[in-house]
Amino acid sequence: MEIGVPKETKDQEYRVGLSPNSVRGLVDRGHQVFVEANAGGGSGFSDTDYQQAGAQTVSRAIDAWNRDLVIKVKEPLPAEYAYLQKGQILFTYLHLAASRSLTEHLLDAGTTAIAYETVELPNQRLPLLAPMSIIAGRLSVQFGAHFLERQQGGRGVLLSGVPGVRAGKVVILGGGVVGTEAARIAVGMGAQVQILDVNVDRLSYLETLFGSRVELLYSSTSQVETVVPEADLLIGAVLVPAQKAPVLVKRPLVEQMRPGAVIVDVAVDQGGCIETVRPTSHSHPTYIEAGVVHYGVPNMPGAVPWTATQALNNSTFPYVLKLADYGLAALDRDAALARGLNIQNNHLIHPVVQEVFPDLVN
Repeated sequence: MEIGVPKETKDQEYRVGLSPNSVRGLVDRGHQVFVEANAGGGSGFSDTDYQQAGAQTVSRAIDAWNRDLVIKVKEPLPAEYAYLQKGQILFTYLHLAASRSLTEHLLDAGTTAIAYETVELPNQRLPLLAPMSIIAGRLSVQFGAHFLERQQGGRGVLLSGVPGVRAGKVVILGGGVVGTEAARIAVGMGAQVQILDVNVDRLSYLETLFGSRVELLYSSTSQVETVVPEADLLIGAVLVPAQKAPVLVKRPLVEQMRPGAVIVDVAVDQGGCIETVRPTSHSHPTYIEAGVVHYGVPNMPGAVPWTATQALNNSTFPYVLKLADYGLAALDRDAALARGLNIQNNHLIHPVVQEVFPDLVN
């Protein structure tokens, strides 16, 4: 099979769909891989690295896109819509519930679109979302601590505190992978940490991880209204697979937060769980609204591409190899991969995305 790896076009997105190690694994199985020039440069992989792994480097994006199977990291942007075509398999993060425009263009093109974030194991684990969720969760506190600095518009709070001065308070909405990893870093920094979640079993599990170092609270409207105004750093870590994130924090509640407090909404690529958050970029990551610093970069792991590309490939490669070996028949061989199918033959397939765009179902 011919496999294309375009260079990512999202602002300061330095990850790449396949690492040279993954390319080598595909070439050893008899597949041809076409990598756009400098696609891996931001992750520390040169064109020579890819050539030595057996790939062909191509100078034009269309020469990477015009293949049987296209492997990316982030969803196609409007400038890439013209590359979408019938008979092509696209395997990448899609987050279609947050983008009607992309959904419509994929349907019109007839592309078979398989989303990393909806590949689902029988135990409901999302194996291709997990590695980036781990990284995003850890980065959320790292970035939050940075933007709490006064020079960045923040309150000037040191999350660890010092002897005689209280530590900063971190409130995390959601106790899944992102929330757990955010708490891990915040606890390590010495911050006061609260996690809110509606799943009591998950809260019980988190107690086994953190003990008394984290305050674990059942998430209700009144509880959210109680803890959010006291947060120095508020982290949105809510995930509803394939759906838009529910809005848990409305504007009036944000207005009650202290001036210079920081919000990092990791759920922004699914629409965000905090009303005042809108997508930003690595070039311009923050803005101030209601006196609060807002960080809404939807591709946070792109800030650490050397780590993120390899972590992603460790999880995606077995599925990429199945698609390369068997084509669409791989969906019949692997139920988890089949659950990743969002669009095929000009039809919207994924049931959750169908619920978001019922008028696009035909």
